[in-house]
Amino acid sequence: MKYLQKLGKALMLPVACLPICGILMGIGYLLCPATMQGGEITGFVPLLGLFLVKAGAALIDNMALLFVIGVGVGMSQDNDGTGGIAALASWLMITTLLNTGFVTTLMPSIADSANKTLAFDKIANPFIAIIAGIIGSSCYNRFKGTKLPDWLSFFSGKRCVAIIAGVVSIVVSVILLFVWPIVFGALIAVGEAIAGMGAVGAGIYAFLNRLLIPTGLHHALNNVFWFDTIGLGDLSHFWAGETSADVTWSLGMYMSGFFPCMMFGIPGAALAMIQTAKPEKRKQAIGLVLSAAICAFVCGVTEPFEFGFMFLAPVLYLVYAILYGIFTVVTVALGFRAGFCFSAGATDLLFSASLPAAAKTWLIIPLGIAAFIVFYVVFRFAITKFDLKTPGREDDDEEAEKAVVLANNDYTEVAKIILEGIGGKENVTSIDNCITRLRLEIKDQARVNEKKIKSAGIAGVIRPGKNSVQVIVGTKVQFVADEFKKLCK
Repeated sequence: MKYLQKLGKALMLPVACLPICGILMGIGYLLCPATMQGGEITGFVPLLGLFLVKAGAALIDNMALLFVIGVGVGMSQDNDGTGGIAALASWLMITTLLNTGFVTTLMPSIADSANKTLAFDKIANPFIAIIAGIIGSSCYNRFKGTKLPDWLSFFSGKRCVAIIAGVVSIVVSVILLFVWPIVFGALIAVGEAIAGMGAVGAGIYAFLNRLLIPTGLHHALNNVFWFDTIGLGDLSHFWAGETSADVTWSLGMYMSGFFPCMMFGIPGAALAMIQTAKPEKRKQAIGLVLSAAICAFVCGVTEPFEFGFMFLAPVLYLVYAILYGIFTVVTVALGFRAGFCFSAGATDLLFSASLPAAAKTWLIIPLGIAAFIVFYVVFRFAITKFDLKTPGREDDDEEAEKAVVLANNDYTEVAKIILEGIGGKENVTSIDNCITRLRLEIKDQARVNEKKIKSAGIAGVIRPGKNSVQVIVGTKVQFVADEFKKLCK
């Protein structure tokens, strides 16, 4: 669980880049309907809209790359950029080796299966990005201090991290070559099984769609229900101007349930997160979840909200997916029908309302109010009852460490006290630091005197491993570390 929470924190930076992009795209679609509906784009206002759509899509369409770098750096010790480079190397390796064109060259039989081909068409997704980020950061943490023979010394230390990450990525690619299409195909089979279950089937699909977002495997189900993988194509038939009379199901039923959840449910959940955030972190929570909620309402881009808490509170994310399933069943049963080209936000609702298959779109008001209330109540109860670590409720370790006050501002003296407490320079084998901690590798833990170290105004001493000691210095750690290194020369 702690590892997932650390992963969630690592995703905060790339996720924070996304809300403004979603808002830009929503405004752009309003100014330039032809971007969504097709047709000629002429005149200043439509061209401005197209410009905003492309500007917003620049990051949203490349969200996986943001996750690669975010996880690679965020999960690396000291948040070192070397982990990000290694993660990018891993991503490029995996997505190249598992590119559809290449895998069909290696194994021509894959080209004979539409499902397997589709699986590799969707390989560049956030799940693979997170895997690459974990590979890059793990390789950095494990091999950053590697010492090679003299004739390979250039590649010692951090320079070898990306190389090792590449080798690991080759192994991972081989595994995914066989595993990925099996999992993808199994989900398509699940989609086919629930396609004939009416409103309940639509609810199961919506639940699985949200649940699979972190893995990227939701694309398998989307292609069953939204496009013509098995002859359904809810999205394509809806936007072709057809009605339920032209197909064998209630047209729009596999899209409609997302509208109340994305437009109103997410803002309700966001309000619950803001109100349950720690007072000192409330502004931080507002900055993240409020902008994400606006983004979801305007154009249905939900990833900034979802990735903001899915790893911090995975159980809550499961509840979130269940709520989608429930509201989809209710929405379909009540006869509300709307569709989307991009996602289930206000922009798509506005454009789809005039299409022949649209029905009872006025129901978005009572459905939206209900979704807002239910999401708010459920999220607030779950967060407070189980003390879930949603944005603004993370552990205060880092904030406490930043508030540390040293015994004095003579960093040389502070470093001398720490060195004496650590057992002298002959007991130190490695020196490093992060934002608030002095990270040391030592020979003998028995020689460490914590009382002596704390006499320098140190907040605490942590011993994460047999030969590791972390001294919590606070934000002035860099100055102390510099003096500590001088004393150890």
